[in-house]
Amino acid sequence: MKYGLIGSNGRMGKEIIDVFSDNELVLQMDKDIFEETSVPEVIIDFSLPEVTDKVIELVREKKASLVIGTTGLSEIQIEKLKILSKKVAVVQSFNFSQGINILKMILRDYSKFLKNWDCEISEIHHNKKLDSPSGTAILLRNEIIHKNVVSHSMRIGGVPGDHSIVFANEGEVLQFKHRAISRKVFALGALKAAQFVLDKKNGFYTFEEVIKWMH
Repeated sequence: MKYGLIGSNGRMGKEIIDVFSDNELVLQMDKDIFEETSVPEVIIDFSLPEVTDKVIELVREKKASLVIGTTGLSEIQIEKLKILSKKVAVVQSFNFSQGINILKMILRDYSKFLKNWDCEISEIHHNKKLDSPSGTAILLRNEIIHKNVVSHSMRIGGVPGDHSIVFANEGEVLQFKHRAISRKVFALGALKAAQFVLDKKNGFYTFEEVIKWMH
């Protein structure tokens, strides 16, 4: 697979290069860097919302598929990605770990039984993460059958990502927790997503659909 990488010098970029080592990196873009040796089949972007519009134009120009895990995207940017997906295949998610997306499915199916319980979300990320609450917290919150779910965010140290959803009534507490041990898990998810879109002409997909395809 020939792939392009946005943010190739960043922490996630380095993880992706390592995990994608059996594939051919033919395009790299980062601050003051643009290198291209061939046309990519898929472009991977885990960078920043500030460059998303530029990435969309690049994907359109190369007619490549896109796997994008950038967090903090605006509704307008999501809409632009959906418009792009009419021409190429796009996998967009705020979290590319299998565990988080399985948790999302669990909450969708079972939180209806807990709609009369109190519910709050807490999440911890490394101190370089800019968006708060995280895209993952929003992703999980959107699956919970409650009108108002409070989110708590901490930005400390080098934590890749901890998420906890707590339900409670007067007599008991039910808690769901997920911990990312390293950033490698997101790079592994990106690889699966890239393999998923290789035979797709177009369409807007979530990582949940990639997981279902894997199984």
